[in-house]
Amino acid sequence: MRLVISVCVGLFFSMLSHFAIAVTYDVVIKNGRVMDPETSFDAIANVGVLGGKIAEITTESITGTETIDASGHIVSPGFIDTHAHGVDPFSSKLYLLDGLTTPMDMELGARDVDKWYRERAGKSQVNYATTVSHTLARIHVMDGDEAGLAANDIIDLDAAVEASQKTGRRGWSQLASKEELDQLMAYMDKGLRQGAIGIGNITGHLKEAVTAAEQYRVQELAGKYGRVTDVHSRFIGILPPTTGAIGIQESLANAVALDAPLLMAHLNPHMEWEFTIPLINTMREKVGVKVWGEVYPWGAGSGLAGSATIAEKQMRSMGMTYSDITTLDGTPWTKEMYDDKRVNHPGERFIGYMNPPEDIVKWLAMPGVTIISDGGSYKDKDNKPLAWDAPYENALGHPRGAGSRGKVLRLVRETKNMPLMEAISKMSYMHAKYLAELGGIMQFNNKGRLQKGKDADIVVFDPKTVTENSTYKLGEGALPSSGIPYVLVNGVIVVKDSVVQKVYPGKPIRFDVIN
Repeated sequence: MRLVISVCVGLFFSMLSHFAIAVTYDVVIKNGRVMDPETSFDAIANVGVLGGKIAEITTESITGTETIDASGHIVSPGFIDTHAHGVDPFSSKLYLLDGLTTPMDMELGARDVDKWYRERAGKSQVNYATTVSHTLARIHVMDGDEAGLAANDIIDLDAAVEASQKTGRRGWSQLASKEELDQLMAYMDKGLRQGAIGIGNITGHLKEAVTAAEQYRVQELAGKYGRVTDVHSRFIGILPPTTGAIGIQESLANAVALDAPLLMAHLNPHMEWEFTIPLINTMREKVGVKVWGEVYPWGAGSGLAGSATIAEKQMRSMGMTYSDITTLDGTPWTKEMYDDKRVNHPGERFIGYMNPPEDIVKWLAMPGVTIISDGGSYKDKDNKPLAWDAPYENALGHPRGAGSRGKVLRLVRETKNMPLMEAISKMSYMHAKYLAELGGIMQFNNKGRLQKGKDADIVVFDPKTVTENSTYKLGEGALPSSGIPYVLVNGVIVVKDSVVQKVYPGKPIRFDVIN
């Protein structure tokens, strides 16, 4: 009897094995160098994608409805970005050509969280998520909807800031009363209950309007839900008493006291990164604080003319002069332009040259940090948003929105500043690890990895040729990266032969709604 049972069981598993071999996958990526940062798997293999998931990684021959020959190419997890302000279709197109499958604007965030997610359902080429915005909520509570907040993303912040400052409104630049603070916290609490993945907090742009007590309450509220506060810290530069490190220490102290998750935004432009990055790593790895930090691969930053970032004292602390600031078309500012734009055009964007370019490879290679872009939405010459199919040469904006990952991969190839696997990890797995383990966003347990059963967000790139093409020059800020011929989002080929397809497989990343 046992022999019969054994024979039957053996036949059953033999049939299963035969069935597995006979599977036709939705997509097969063959002959690529498959690299998974979590397990350090690094080998030539074939990847089978089925039902939006990675179903097989094998050296055996497999068949797919669509087949990608990745010979001579790297097959890596789709890149993730916690600091991508461009949430419009044109920006998503550029992100995809740069290998980015999950861009998130966690620093600014959205005002009406539920509406923000509804507007993107079934219409996004990339995965999408947002925090609830402290700044936009502040303008809403203190100034009302007439302050220029018709929508919820970075495209409208410029107009909101300009309207707020020109009309003497208070949300961007003045202290809140106790009653307004209570209303503000209630408004952001609503956004968290609507599923926001945390709170976006740009105190560095409102440093004279946000008290230490308000900053504490923002982080306290996010911590109540176990969610991250993404902080653009209060100060920037190297001159005491308001060095960049002091602002970072403010939010870090709150995170320690509250046991609340904290993401410190773009550490490199705040300067003193050689001190603050190890400080953050020590607090996470040795003290157990739920904190991490990020850097981007550019020596110049960007901002709004009316922000506190370029107050004259702050500029001195960064070692900047007026000519170190330019308009988006590359025109250097003068003292007269500075005075005019600060008062009359506070919502206009600028590019500010504040870090030595030779330091870029150093901070990218620092342990523990994730790599982001801080990419923003591009505009046309009339300061209007661009259509999905607009010519790249017509776009004005910082090149980081188009070329950050291409630039990192080129720098790794040319400078050997870190192993390729580490660079891929900092742009994919490390984001997912921190967001799940520290930020409590469990959906990221299935992202940032190239393993069976994980989400099929996949990038195929040529390690010998991948590069950014975007520059600070007029007409070149939005030139897409090259050397990334294929990108999959949730198992769907969105970039094919370096052309973005009109498909919309992006899925929301969101906490459950709390009624």
